Amino acid sequence: MKHRVAGRRLDRTTEHRTAMFRNLVTSLFRHERITTTTPKAKEIKRFADKFITLAKAGTPHARRQANRDVRDVEVLNKLFETLGPRFKSRPGGYTRIIRVGRRAGDAAEMAMIELVERSAPAEAEGSEKGAAGKGKKAKEQKAQKAE
Repeated sequence: MKHRVAGRRLDRTTEHRTAMFRNLVTSLFRHERITTTTPKAKEIKRFADKFITLAKAGTPHARRQANRDVRDVEVLNKLFETLGPRFKSRPGGYTRIIRVGRRAGDAAEMAMIELVERSAPAEAEGSEKGAAGKGKKAKEQKAQKAE
């Protein structure tokens, strides 16, 4: 019987499973959006939410606890300096899972897991500024022609 046993085995050994979850969570924090299979996404949601809660605390002890699983220093700094303050006012639910269809090779159901409050990519910000600037110029030129 499986009473009070949480988590999915995903047909892997314990060591493989924990390493895979650590890598997936680290990638999620680095890129803020990753695509994986639906069961893996559902499982790493638990880990990601736990680490963001630690980052919100921001204490040295919380940093040590997160460092046990998120071993990349860059990602750990991002977690505590950027993501923790970003989710400070949110009481939970830091990630969202969006199903994206089935994988071509084996028809596994795929899902995209992302942080709810994502930062805007640098390229998109630049293109939006450029588009806004072009719109203003066009309006100014029309106004000048009308005069």
